[in-house]
Amino acid sequence: MRTLVRSGWQLLALWWCALAVSTAHAGATEDFWIAIRNDRASAVKSMLARDMEPNMTNELSNTPLLEAIKEESWGVYDALLADKRTDINRKNRLQESPLMYLAILGQTERMEALIARGAEVNQPGWTALHYAASRGHDEAVRLLLEHHAYIDAESPGKMTPLMMAVRYNHASTVKLLLDEGADGYVRNAEGKNAADVGREAGNTQLADDLVERLNHDRQRRLGR
Repeated sequence: MRTLVRSGWQLLALWWCALAVSTAHAGATEDFWIAIRNDRASAVKSMLARDMEPNMTNELSNTPLLEAIKEESWGVYDALLADKRTDINRKNRLQESPLMYLAILGQTERMEALIARGAEVNQPGWTALHYAASRGHDEAVRLLLEHHAYIDAESPGKMTPLMMAVRYNHASTVKLLLDEGADGYVRNAEGKNAADVGREAGNTQLADDLVERLNHDRQRRLGR
């Protein structure tokens, strides 16, 4: 009987010990995310040195690197990149990568450095080029094209970067993409071309300018 009682207390003690460890780990993990959001680089470095997992995901399925970019916590961003375990191509559930997050912010220098480290420029579906074009970040667009971004990449709904630039009324980006060879005639899943997308978004002038440019380019190719 005494043996059974002793075994019972031992099991209970082990359970409490496991619970304490689990609670402490959960607390440390939450502290890690708080440090990321508040750009506490020294705290993040310390936790990484104690084997904090740099590729975990939060409730939004973002990795620490994605979260640092989203919060513009650039000190933490640098600390995470310095950790060799950090996966620079790890995506969230929306298939968004760190390069895509940098592209939508127009962080060209950081994009260039990340590409040099092996960041993937092209992928199925939405791409960094879509994101850069949607915000009119021309330097980011140029950089991605220099690194062989597919200029007519199609989103799941067959939206191209050119369509995104027209939708959000970025005339300089539209010109840049056309100058680099973007196809203004392709259609999305709804059967609309870039000019149609622009008109639907209320950007009539840009849509008309696009049609004029396309007609001019076609006449020039035909030698007229």
